[in-house]
Amino acid sequence: MTKPILVVTSSYPKEVEDRIDRDYSARRKQDQLPLCPEKLLSAAEGADAMFITPADRLDSGFFQKVSPSVRIVATYSVGFEHIDLEAAARRNIPVAYTPGVNNEATADIAMLLLLGASRRAYEAQGLVRTGAWKPLNPDMLLGWQVGGKILGIFGMGRVGQAVARRARGFGMKIHYANASELSAEIAGDAVYHKDPSDLLRASQFLSLHAPETPQTHHFLNSRAISLLPPGAIVVNTARGGLVVDDDLIAALKSGRVAAAGLDVFENEPRLHPEYVSLKNTFLLPHIGSATIETRTAMGMLALDNVEAVLNGRAAPTLVPGRSREIV
Repeated sequence: MTKPILVVTSSYPKEVEDRIDRDYSARRKQDQLPLCPEKLLSAAEGADAMFITPADRLDSGFFQKVSPSVRIVATYSVGFEHIDLEAAARRNIPVAYTPGVNNEATADIAMLLLLGASRRAYEAQGLVRTGAWKPLNPDMLLGWQVGGKILGIFGMGRVGQAVARRARGFGMKIHYANASELSAEIAGDAVYHKDPSDLLRASQFLSLHAPETPQTHHFLNSRAISLLPPGAIVVNTARGGLVVDDDLIAALKSGRVAAAGLDVFENEPRLHPEYVSLKNTFLLPHIGSATIETRTAMGMLALDNVEAVLNGRAAPTLVPGRSREIV
């Protein structure tokens, strides 16, 4: 029996790779560079499905030209900003994603960033790694404790809720803004702010967990920053496009924002170079989901979606609303 042809644009944990090799005739790229649009189209010619990552940009031009043999695009991500969903729907190509499996790993990274930023971990580690560590005066490398402080969570979905659980263990008080108020059973003692401006005014620490949409794009701009308490600390593990980089950098330079912990950046991996030059930034290369357990679960869910559509079943996690199921 001929195996379905699956375009595979990256490499994955062994369990995922083994399943690909077992169930599909894999069409793989030969290097670590993202495929250009022309090579993506060429790879898709005659293929049954595509297994992509956010590094692969599928715009309207791609869907206008893509082979009619392609029956599903599965992205190895929770975000889907890199795919033109309307164009995919016009071609009746369903788009699947991997929600619900990276919550805990991403929440761990959010807490790492929060603690790393608040305790000046970048500066402290630099002393150790460069051999510059000498006995410190009591007033050197003073950071900010998190216990008893208000953590504002912008976007109280699965990841935001997981961060809230962890932050409570550090004695933080949880406030949040969300599209709708959560039930008391889920929210617990968290304080809801219908207006995100009110959340900003309360947030001594601010952690971003909203999806990037036209409404949330560049949410954290100079006006929003001006509402934060002086010396607030900002964490972002959601999407780089939630932040206006120039505005946050200006606030970090002035001390209006004391520190920032960032795992995501607009136009990544080409982050704004001034972030790197600042001592009060704790920076990571988008590793929120980077555990063996989570990355394996994401790959298996993506392949579950491919398998379902190719076998005429409902896919477990199609992107809601704008991509159609083909059965």
